[in-house]
Amino acid sequence: MTVSDPVVESVIATISRSATEIRQGLIGRRGTVDEENPSGETQVEADIWADELLGDRLAGIDGVGQYASEERAEVEDCGGDPAMEDVYAVAVDPLDGSSNLKSNNAMGTIFGVYDAALPARGETLVAAGYILYGPITTMVLATEESVTEYELTGGERTVVDRDVRLPDEPVVYGFGGRVPDWPDDFQEYAREIEQELKLRYGGAMIGDVNQVLTYGGIFGYPGLESRPEGKLRLQFEGNPIGYIVERAGGRSSDGNQSLLSVDPDDLHDRTPVHVGNSELVERLEDRVENRIA
Repeated sequence: MTVSDPVVESVIATISRSATEIRQGLIGRRGTVDEENPSGETQVEADIWADELLGDRLAGIDGVGQYASEERAEVEDCGGDPAMEDVYAVAVDPLDGSSNLKSNNAMGTIFGVYDAALPARGETLVAAGYILYGPITTMVLATEESVTEYELTGGERTVVDRDVRLPDEPVVYGFGGRVPDWPDDFQEYAREIEQELKLRYGGAMIGDVNQVLTYGGIFGYPGLESRPEGKLRLQFEGNPIGYIVERAGGRSSDGNQSLLSVDPDDLHDRTPVHVGNSELVERLEDRVENRIA
């Protein structure tokens, strides 16, 4: 599938071509550095390296007005105004699940292309996707028209499925955060779900969401007793993943409303994230109090 807008297609092509290089570049960059990202999390060498690689390449695309990353405190001005026609902002989580590097488990790259200056509502996304560095490197790309899965190799992308849809019958679930830190109402909901579905949780949201897209089900990282705002970032994780799942026929929610409807206050705002089959997300909204509403 080729995206009709040449700027958006250039962004997608640049990220997909960089995937093989990023995967290979993880070797030898598994150690932590004496720095934290703007969210206060310890960075690994690969976080910084992948961010610099993607930032340099995406900022060089004519029509990309802003670049923002989970690893950078501020939005980078690339020389264009996203309020202008055919100028976009790109938000990236260069290595989702980079803590999995130490144990050599799955991780990914998440990106969103916004038709608005950052921080922005998810409703302004025109494309979003993620790359999964699993046994096979794959990319799931959502646009206004459809959700497509690709295999990535040698800088090329090969279509696997042109119309990714959540299966009607859900099979798997994965919930983040420490169970003792879950609010009581979420714990009750989780106890119900674990009687119905199979647990799939690997410590990288991309891997867990990909399981949900493949088999149907629900992924959630709730607001916690110690952190009611949740852990995941709206601009870099919540919005792009919510956009993908909604385009695939599912729902996203912060516990009260679609993630795409949330008004951001700051580039690094956090949010509870729940995505999956509509019925499961609706049940969650009925049971769980939104503590950040």
